[in-house]
Amino acid sequence: MNQTAQTVWNNCLSFIKDNIQPQAYKTWFAPIKAVKFTDNSLSIQVPSKFFYEWLEEHYVKILKVALTKQLGENAKLVYIIKMENTYGNKEPFTEKIPSTNRGSLKSQNVEVPLKNKNPELKNPFIIPGIRNVKIESQLNPNYSFENFLEGDSNRLARNAGIAVANKPGGTSFNPLLIFGGVGLGKTHLAHAIGVDIKDKYPEKTVLYISAEKFTQQYIDAVKKNNRNDFIHFYQIIDVLIIDDVQFLSGKSGTQDVFFHIFNHLHQNGKQVILTSDKAPVDMQDIEQRLLSRFKWGLSAELQTPDFETRVSILKNKLYRDGVEIPEDIIEYVAKNIKSNVRELEGAIISLIAQSSFNKKEVTISLAKDVVEKFVKNTKREVSIDYIQKIVSDYFQMDVDTLQSKTRKRHIVQARQLAMFFAKKLTKASLASIGSQIGKRDHATVLHACKTVNNLSSTDKQFKKYVEDLSKKLSI
Repeated sequence: MNQTAQTVWNNCLSFIKDNIQPQAYKTWFAPIKAVKFTDNSLSIQVPSKFFYEWLEEHYVKILKVALTKQLGENAKLVYIIKMENTYGNKEPFTEKIPSTNRGSLKSQNVEVPLKNKNPELKNPFIIPGIRNVKIESQLNPNYSFENFLEGDSNRLARNAGIAVANKPGGTSFNPLLIFGGVGLGKTHLAHAIGVDIKDKYPEKTVLYISAEKFTQQYIDAVKKNNRNDFIHFYQIIDVLIIDDVQFLSGKSGTQDVFFHIFNHLHQNGKQVILTSDKAPVDMQDIEQRLLSRFKWGLSAELQTPDFETRVSILKNKLYRDGVEIPEDIIEYVAKNIKSNVRELEGAIISLIAQSSFNKKEVTISLAKDVVEKFVKNTKREVSIDYIQKIVSDYFQMDVDTLQSKTRKRHIVQARQLAMFFAKKLTKASLASIGSQIGKRDHATVLHACKTVNNLSSTDKQFKKYVEDLSKKLSI
């Protein structure tokens, strides 16, 4: 019986689908295309080298069983990797790689040639006129995992960061996107990962750069007509850390070049780490093809630290600085400064400074003065908890009622207003807002924001609600 590549592969897929998780099937098998079937050898096309390596690492046994069931013991599997050509040639190029012979499908190992080698790499970090080929990591060694304290608000992001540092490019967290509001530790964590990788793998080239500086370098490269040199430089990095990637919004040229650099790094098993003040779903003016790449790995949110974590952060800061402060004063500062870690540490530094400059003992009274002045002089983000309290008080209900599942109209409207102001006044993601306001999903928050905007323009009473709450929430 004559079998086509598609029928053989469809039969294999039926077996595989029954034996792995649906999400794994969707991620790793649905994108594969059957290309050719000759001499008991099935050729399949995969989207990238990374994709091929992941299949060989995690699914080679099930592939062997599936193909052997269809074609017998002499079955062979060949991967065709369709890769992006990042060097201006519009035609994509492919590499054929037989499946490895780890006791699996009969074939030979093939060394994959490194294409488009460029011996002269111009380093955009080098000052013109100074010869230096070494790439400095631009990392701050003061940012480490040791002084990035773990709590409920950052556990996922911190642990993912440790996993990446232990095996850069070798985990499913690639890219690792760390997102959250101002002062919650995104930059600290990104540096900590880089510092740890440099410590464990000194031979790896690690580079930290802000998206703003990356953009400026690209603009300079275009002006000087050495765009390819810019691309080649970034393609030799083993671990690329880009801070504040939301800064690429609206910059189509920079997004395009970053897309090609990202693809090359990812396909070659290099690690990409990104930080952003927004989740991918909330990013505006970023191309869809780039957003889809951001979602390939893990997006981990840093949230506002809870009271226990704030106390631990303060104690750790004091310990590192060799300062002792009574427990009740530490707790007072932690209770009254909730918005972010940066403000928390700033307040304790101010308190220590006031005490030493004025030769005053650190007391609750002094702490109160410092915290009041600090909070007043600091432009701070309103918390979602505070928004819910203000909205609940305004509508004369408690927060539990606001968060409840009830569909009573006035409660639903209050909840929608809380979501609307949380979206407007905080940098929290839609998913985070929904989670904190009655365990809703991001689609509910999006709907709430649209409803509030619509009612504000058509309903006078509702418009008054919005105006009153805007005044109450203004800082």
